[in-house]
Amino acid sequence: MNAKDRPRFDVDALRELAGGKVFERGRAYHRDGQVRILVIRPERVLAQVAGTEDYRTELRGQGGAIDGECSCRAFEDHGFCKHMVATGLAANDIGVDEADGGGALVRIRDHLKQRSTDALVDMIIGLAEQDPALFRRLDAAAAAPDEDDKTLGKRLRKAIDNATRTRDYMDYREIPAWAANVDAALDAVAGLASGARAGLAYELAVHALDRIGQALEEIDDSDGHCMWLLERARDIHLAAVLQIEPEPIELARDLFAREMADDNGAFDGAVRRYADVLGEAGLAEYRRLAVAAWEKTAPSAGRKGRQVDEVDADVDRHQVMRILDFFAERDGDVDARIALRTGDLSSQLDYHQLAEFCLQHGREEEALRRAEEGLWIFEDARPDAGLVIFTAELLSKAGRKDDAESHLWRLFKKQPSFDLFTRLCEIGGKAARDQALTFLESKQASGARNFWDSPTNLLIRIWIHEKMFDAAWAAVRKYGASAGLTDELAGQCEGSHPAEVLDVYTMRVDHLVNTGGNSNYEQAAKLVARMANLRATGEHVAYVLALKKRFERRRNFIKMLG
Repeated sequence: MNAKDRPRFDVDALRELAGGKVFERGRAYHRDGQVRILVIRPERVLAQVAGTEDYRTELRGQGGAIDGECSCRAFEDHGFCKHMVATGLAANDIGVDEADGGGALVRIRDHLKQRSTDALVDMIIGLAEQDPALFRRLDAAAAAPDEDDKTLGKRLRKAIDNATRTRDYMDYREIPAWAANVDAALDAVAGLASGARAGLAYELAVHALDRIGQALEEIDDSDGHCMWLLERARDIHLAAVLQIEPEPIELARDLFAREMADDNGAFDGAVRRYADVLGEAGLAEYRRLAVAAWEKTAPSAGRKGRQVDEVDADVDRHQVMRILDFFAERDGDVDARIALRTGDLSSQLDYHQLAEFCLQHGREEEALRRAEEGLWIFEDARPDAGLVIFTAELLSKAGRKDDAESHLWRLFKKQPSFDLFTRLCEIGGKAARDQALTFLESKQASGARNFWDSPTNLLIRIWIHEKMFDAAWAAVRKYGASAGLTDELAGQCEGSHPAEVLDVYTMRVDHLVNTGGNSNYEQAAKLVARMANLRATGEHVAYVLALKKRFERRRNFIKMLG
């Protein structure tokens, strides 16, 4: 097939992405003419698909590399939907000559270009009268040049209020349209931030930040629209601040208060972001406020498992620490940055992060000391794998391999894993390997399980790694194993253990076909083809015939078997 004749989107790829049932529904939508192509270009296809309502559907890519999105709930919940399938099939119907720059919107654009300005204005006004959302967008954008700041500010403030208003609790499906209205209101404010009305933009950005923050309490923002809007309002705020250059000490106090009270993260790192406009005077005030807040909180002096007692519950100690760390980094004071991180060592993760910080800044001895201290402080708690492995690596590098092995053994006996097994073997050699296998075999015999897996699975993983396939299959027969691990073992033993592999593949084929779907059928058919090499021809032919009879209603699978 010539590239010119090849369909834009590979049909098998569409079927794979959607699944058999969804693909068939999409094909029915396409057959019934429910797709209207709005824009078709080499990089994207935009369509309107009629269903329970009209859905906006977009596909990107070509061939088997397909991506996109749809406004329907099925896409939100499950991914590639029937509307996307229908759009892909409709795009394939368009000839190559029409596939660049075609579509209804292109025709509409060409038509509008031929209309007079007055006719276009009348058309838009007529639409705005019927569409409240369009009216709000146009109203927010229509800042009259001769409008005074008070009148303009009142109008735009009202536009922000209207756009951010919520009706009781809003479901996540309502949020994209709500966010689009808020974004339109912010467009008008953003247009003021870099000019003579930057002061007004500053006031409106603050108002928008407050309103969006309040709205978060009344909406399901699962997709993060509000966070994006908050960040946009903050960026407008910053642009206005850079223009008007407010008094630096007052700005520092306002920003610090916002950073401390911000539960949404829009003003995290404000001191770094606003540093240029704060200047030395503003930065000095910011630091003074952070130091004062820091002194209001203090960790207890207990040794093991110590907790942080916050004297002032309104002060976020970690937030203040990040601010002070900015200043210490600015001063090039690594000692001060380490001291900040020692202020709250209430978990093994805290010690791990502190030790890593020391190592990153060339303090290897201190990194090891802090890591060992963390293991000692929490020696009665469940070991933190990250801290143990980090400490063991530093100990090995320092020539203390016995200590490193001791820590790894303590962790292995509580949380055995293949990674720990290989680390123990690297340090302790054959003796460590044999000891680990003896430990796992004893756990296997007792039927014990760790908190996420069985000793048998780990043993099988080790035996696969060491090519000890007889031992691996013996464990599978006696104790069982996870499906994924059994499949992996079978894949490596087609030449050495055909009987065991045939048993695994037979069960796997049955599972795939019973589950259904073309991708599962394809996997099953490939396994059947591999099984042909593991037994006599007549035996395999009989197996395939039995499969066809048993699954005769699974027509796609039978077709793939050939």
